[in-house]
Amino acid sequence: MPKLKTKSGAKKRFKLTATGKLKAGVAGKRHRLLSHNAKYIRQNRGTKVMSASDSKTIKSYLPYGL
Repeated sequence: MPKLKTKSGAKKRFKLTATGKLKAGVAGKRHRLLSHNAKYIRQNRGTKVMSASDSKTIKSYLPYGL
């Protein structure tokens, strides 16, 4: 059987935690931040753990993990 290819966009954007969950940077933090209030900017700092339904799709893009 041939090797499976990893989606190059997914390997750049996601990381696996030690328990196997996926974490990713939060969307909406690149530009036009003046229209967002301080609470929005503060709460979306750093990374978040992806939901179970999203993780199932993303893990199919990463056949050998990260």
